[in-house]
Amino acid sequence: MQAQQDLVSLLSSTRQLMTRQITYAELCQHKSEEDLWLAINGKVYDVTKFLSEHPGGDEVLLTEAGNDATEPFEDVGHSEDARSQLDKLFIGTLADPENLPKRAGKASDMASEGSSSALYIALIAGLVAVAGYFLLNKSK
Repeated sequence: MQAQQDLVSLLSSTRQLMTRQITYAELCQHKSEEDLWLAINGKVYDVTKFLSEHPGGDEVLLTEAGNDATEPFEDVGHSEDARSQLDKLFIGTLADPENLPKRAGKASDMASEGSSSALYIALIAGLVAVAGYFLLNKSK
């Protein structure tokens, strides 16, 4: 069993050394249900045939179609089994990772920033109400 895993790992490493270089512009052209590529950690995967099998549903993959999906992939915390399945879908490496567009802040970060702002506003409103109460009662 270990020998088989070592062989698969060796073949995968060899394949990656002899791999095709894919530009970001080329990656962007593959964003349909019939032809869907993703980049994860600088490697490009053709996930077209995996769409119907993806446990999170095809919409998750379609949302990231033709883009760098590293952040969403890592945020989910995929299992080792999921990571090993990527080897079967590997088609090349990203030739120009510096051309990847910068992602906007994560939705969870933006949501927490929004809730922090709401908390500050509520806190200030509460302090103003308490101060007003004491000022009104002091004058009586």
